[in-house]
Amino acid sequence: MRLHRVAGATLLLAAAALLASCADSPGASVPSVEGSWGDVSDSSAPSLDFAAGGRVSGTDGCNRLMGHWTQDGATVILIDMASTMMYCQEIDTWLSAAATAEIDGETLALFNENGDPIGTLQR
Repeated sequence: MRLHRVAGATLLLAAAALLASCADSPGASVPSVEGSWGDVSDSSAPSLDFAAGGRVSGTDGCNRLMGHWTQDGATVILIDMASTMMYCQEIDTWLSAAATAEIDGETLALFNENGDPIGTLQR
């Protein structure tokens, strides 16, 4: 009888550990990047719009940006990004250097191709 209790307790602990690991796994409750980030109503403000089909478009505050995206958990990878090349005096065009992003709640942190943080956009 004691062996059954130990085996049952061990099974219960194993099941609890498995459920806890699933709840803590990356991407378990991470929202999709789909939708708008930044102020899309102001063409002089950096913003990105992630479409359901994997397309991304936006502006760095001067130039139009376009490309594709994929998401793995909280990490977003920007693919084949292109930009218009207008001269933008006194405008920081930091967003055009974005290569990846991380979702943290309602904040999208963006990073350049070296993995250095370059800025954030709010949902």
